[in-house]
Amino acid sequence: MLFPTSKINIQKLSDSLFDQKEVTVSVLRLDKLHEIVSGNKLFKLHYFLAQAQEQCSEGVTTFGGPYSNHLVATAFASKEIGLKSIGIIRGEQPKVLSHTLQACLAYGMELKFITRHEYDQKEKAEFLAPINGSYPKFLIIPEGGYGPLGANGAAMIMDWIPENITHICCAIGTATTFTGLLKNLKKEQQLIGFPVLKNMDDIEKRIQFLSTLPLNHPPFQIINNYHFGGYAKKNNDLIEAMNLLYEKYRLPTDFVYTAKMMVGVIDCISNDFFKKGSNILCIHTGGLQGNLSLEPGTLKF
Repeated sequence: MLFPTSKINIQKLSDSLFDQKEVTVSVLRLDKLHEIVSGNKLFKLHYFLAQAQEQCSEGVTTFGGPYSNHLVATAFASKEIGLKSIGIIRGEQPKVLSHTLQACLAYGMELKFITRHEYDQKEKAEFLAPINGSYPKFLIIPEGGYGPLGANGAAMIMDWIPENITHICCAIGTATTFTGLLKNLKKEQQLIGFPVLKNMDDIEKRIQFLSTLPLNHPPFQIINNYHFGGYAKKNNDLIEAMNLLYEKYRLPTDFVYTAKMMVGVIDCISNDFFKKGSNILCIHTGGLQGNLSLEPGTLKF
C-alpha cells in the first residue's frame, strides 16, 4: 500500500438490541487509515497508481462530481508519489468551489469543468480519445476507480476481516468495493450490499465487468431500501441517525455511504434478518470530508 495501514481497526458495537437478537456487530474502520486518503479510496486507487508509476506516466486523469471523495484521494495520493493529476468535474464551474474541490486544488490537481451532458459520455471511446491525445503521458482512472484494477485493490480489504465473520455489510456506489470483497470472500461468509443509488438494478452486470466471478458464487445479497432518495440524498431521519450512531457508539459516518448502510444493518437486525449467532462486520468506507458540505452544527461530531 502507498500509505501505512496500521491505524485500521475493528470497533465492536455494544447495544441491547444486538444482545436481544443474539448477534455481534463490529465496524471495520477504514476511515482511520489516513486523514485524507481514507476508507476504501486508497485500496481502489492502489493498482491504478502503481501502473502509472510503472509506465513512467507523468500523471493521472480522473472524473468526479463537486463533492467526490475519489477526487480528493486521487489528488493527494498522486502528489505524494510525484504524479500530476487532472480532475474532470461534472457540471459548470461554480462561483464558489466546494470544500472538496478546494482541497483538490490545494493538493495540486488541475480542474476541468464540463457539462453534465458531456460528463455522461465519459466512458465512451470518442470522449476519451481527445483526452488521451492531449495528455498522452497521463493514465486515465475511471470515476470512483470503477474498473478491474479498482476491484483488485478493493479485494485487499479482506486481509483485515477475520475468518469468524459470518456476514460482511457494505454500501454500494459503483460496486467496485463490493466486487473486490466478493473476490476474496470465504466460503462460509455472506456479503450484503446496500446500494446508495435509487433503482440500482445493474449490480450483476457491474460485477461481471469488474471480475470473472460466477454470479452464483460466492453468495451475496442486495438490500435496496436504504438509499434515502438516491445518491448523496439525505433527510432529517438520516441526519438524526448519524447523530445517534455517534452518541451511542462514537462512530462518525458520512451521509453518502456508511450512514445509509448502518441504518440498513440495524433495521435488518431489528427485523430478524440475521440469524442468532451471526457475527456481522460493517465496512466503514470513509468519506467523512463530505460532511463539510452540511450546515455547521448539523452533526454532533
